Amino acid sequence: MARDERIAELEEKARRIRAHVVRIAGMSDCHTGGSLSIADMLAGLYFHTLRVDPGLPGWEGRDYFILSKGHCVPALDAALAMRGFFPEDALTTHLQLDSIISGHACARVTPGIDVSTGSLGHGLSIGVGLALGVRMDGAANRVFVMIGDGELQEGSNWEAAMAGAHHKLEGLVAIVDRNMYQTGPTEEMMALEPLADKWRAFGWATRVIDGHDMAQIVETLDALPFEKGRPSAIVSRTEKGHGVSMSIHQHMNRFDEAQTATMLAELGQGGGEGGRN
Repeated sequence: MARDERIAELEEKARRIRAHVVRIAGMSDCHTGGSLSIADMLAGLYFHTLRVDPGLPGWEGRDYFILSKGHCVPALDAALAMRGFFPEDALTTHLQLDSIISGHACARVTPGIDVSTGSLGHGLSIGVGLALGVRMDGAANRVFVMIGDGELQEGSNWEAAMAGAHHKLEGLVAIVDRNMYQTGPTEEMMALEPLADKWRAFGWATRVIDGHDMAQIVETLDALPFEKGRPSAIVSRTEKGHGVSMSIHQHMNRFDEAQTATMLAELGQGGGEGGRN
């Protein structure tokens, strides 16, 4: 497949992920804005980069993915369903009793989720442990950890960042969803900038990208690891609620029927299984 066609295909995957998130938010409470901001990166990961087997979620040779910002699991669930880990129809059961689609990432019930998350600030530490274990086993699994930018106000992240660099874990990748917003603007609540320089100072090979530019995403993921003997950090600059015109900076949303229809139309998506109408 030609590169331009591949990029267009991944962009369509991202649109479908966003449409699923909007539909979920039309049925139940959903952390919508932060889910929409990571859709492009998830499309690049699950449909281009990650070595996974949907028919065998526990495959020992898989790449690990940890969604440290676990409240944004609707986007991850959508990507997993589209990748074939479970039927897309299951997404309509979000938050229902006995559903495999929960409000935070849950490895116990959702096929394809490697680590249960939700208490912020822990994902990178788990990722360091996984990457160390992989190296001790002499295996080739890579470990990807997606972190919310507001989550970086937790000191445990920086302890993990020090450990990852100290142990030269070049199979470890941190992806920061830099959407500049938590329950308010990050730079007003506790400033993070200069964020990329902080990662570099902690010993990580670091790149800053436009997290909504699929060509940049693919180029960056293909370049991993960025340097031999060092973990890699991607500061992915994004927009909370990207893809729809409504302002959805609120921490959680539930859309009415008219809002849902408007946003699906903006995404060029209709009913059914998330296909284009």
